Amino acid sequence: MIKYSDIDPRKDAFIFELDDVLYPEKDYLYQVYYLFTSFIEYTELIDAKEVTSLMISAYLSGGKDGVFDDLKSRLKLDEKYRFNLNHLSNTAKLPLKLLLYPDMLKLLQDIVVDRKKIFVVTNGNPEQQLNKIKQTEWVGLEPYLTCYFANEIMPKPETDCIDLLIKDRNIQRRNILMIGNTDTDAQCAEASGIDFVKIDQV
Repeated sequence: MIKYSDIDPRKDAFIFELDDVLYPEKDYLYQVYYLFTSFIEYTELIDAKEVTSLMISAYLSGGKDGVFDDLKSRLKLDEKYRFNLNHLSNTAKLPLKLLLYPDMLKLLQDIVVDRKKIFVVTNGNPEQQLNKIKQTEWVGLEPYLTCYFANEIMPKPETDCIDLLIKDRNIQRRNILMIGNTDTDAQCAEASGIDFVKIDQV
């Protein structure tokens, strides 16, 4: 767990990844799966709870990218449903708000109180990432966030998005701390010449 009091006070800008750093990505995906299986139950007359369990199991064992292929193989689903799942993954209106990790909420609040800058620089489909951001319970922090979608330029670990942020905001690299949870984030920070803290929330 990272505490604001442990961070070099000279840092005045903080860059966060979104998924599994600020909130648990599974909280988004599981709700998407629930919505998708409700649709499948209606069109294919398959038990939604059973299909949801299969999707969650596939996610836990192989990650999100293989979930539909696993489901298609098990249930002989028509390929046309891949579009429905992808569309829902990008645009779903969730039944429940996404909640920040408590330690990340405290860190963000401490940064704001100290009048320093917060940036979210996230990889992934920009439409989907924006949808997640819009449905996160930020507890009043929204005005203090500036978001960059790396895939609109070049995904991390390429540094293009970080370089743009630094240029846009006129920030010194030595004053930035990047917080992420993957080797991709670490490599991006190193290539950008900025300090990095790796956290493990899951």
